[in-house]
Amino acid sequence: MQKDDKKMANVAVLGHGIVGSGVVEVLLKNSGIIEKRCGQAINVKYILDIREFPELPYSGKFIKDFDKIINDPEIDVVAELIGGITPACDFVKASLCAKKSVVSSNKELIAKKGAELLKTAHENNVELFFDASVGGGIPIIQPLYQCLAGNEIEVIAGILNGTTNFILTKMIRESMGFDETLALAQKLGYAERDPSADVDGDDACRKICILANIVFGNHICPESVYTEGIRNVTPEDAAYAGEWGGVIKLIAYAAKSGDGSGVEMMVCPAFIKSSGHLAGIDDVFNGILVRGNAVGDVVFFGKGAGKFPTASAVIGDIISAVNSKGKSRLPVWSDNGVNTVKNRNEYKAAFYFRVTGSSADRFIPQGSQKLELPKKTAEETAFVTPVITEDEAETLVKNIEKSGSKLLNRIRVLEY
Repeated sequence: MQKDDKKMANVAVLGHGIVGSGVVEVLLKNSGIIEKRCGQAINVKYILDIREFPELPYSGKFIKDFDKIINDPEIDVVAELIGGITPACDFVKASLCAKKSVVSSNKELIAKKGAELLKTAHENNVELFFDASVGGGIPIIQPLYQCLAGNEIEVIAGILNGTTNFILTKMIRESMGFDETLALAQKLGYAERDPSADVDGDDACRKICILANIVFGNHICPESVYTEGIRNVTPEDAAYAGEWGGVIKLIAYAAKSGDGSGVEMMVCPAFIKSSGHLAGIDDVFNGILVRGNAVGDVVFFGKGAGKFPTASAVIGDIISAVNSKGKSRLPVWSDNGVNTVKNRNEYKAAFYFRVTGSSADRFIPQGSQKLELPKKTAEETAFVTPVITEDEAETLVKNIEKSGSKLLNRIRVLEY
């Protein structure tokens, strides 16, 4: 009998955590349809993990020696699903240098080392795909550098973290406090035991940096982007946002500056009008607004995290890597050491202030909108300023504090 010479691509999966196990499960479960769409079978040959999983039907695929992957000429694609910088960066670079394409869901790695790794991929005529690093199962990376390539992108803004969106949604709908809602998010598996990267805005910052790198072509370090999380947001702030006619969302945005000399970027809680594109995106869902000079506003919506949505994006990248064989047009951005993020003191926005103290009314700027709740706390004043600079907002904070009044919160107003 003649041997079956059916074409097959071999994949090594690095990490068998939530996403890694999801990728393996989906590749096995949907093998028939994946083979049909890919034009060849995709075989998981190795799974690298320091742990052992003897109870799994594919337990024989687990290895602990990364060199076995590098030295195997049959491995076509390496899926890096470990997370973090070390050892992920070394593994990815070694794989690319060994002429193996790489797909990754590692937002921290791509945000910090993407320019260097993309350069290595190009030099070795292999692929580095990272669609799963932003938005989980939402297709956003490839549309940015392919479908929307004919546009000058003016703004990209989004709700990029499902944990914080879930917490804020609970505050808005059920008046739950931050600590109570965070505990619920952890119980439901939406938040990690250490939720700092989510609630302090670091996760969203890494993601908006990746998107801005693609759109504007320059490497932007997450450390150069002003980042503010949601720890200080209260149900009272959410109630005032409702009285104002909107909601509070954690927004990450990057916008081309008016004079074209740089990029304005920030991650912060924001008042968003209920009519805004991102206002109705609730619970653990993500939404990304892209504003192009030809297409106008386009919004991408879906589950931004989770085992199977992220696995779906990873597998899409694996199929692309198998089919393209170094011939795809990857996004490229350069790292010339120049920080293109503008000084935030120059940014302009309206601001919501909530202040307590008998002298608070003295400092309300002319043209501000005062907000009232049905059950007003004694000596509490809330207002939304006209559009002012960040510097002017800081001056207002200092004047309030000098007067003996107490600033309870300050939140920007954004038009997304």
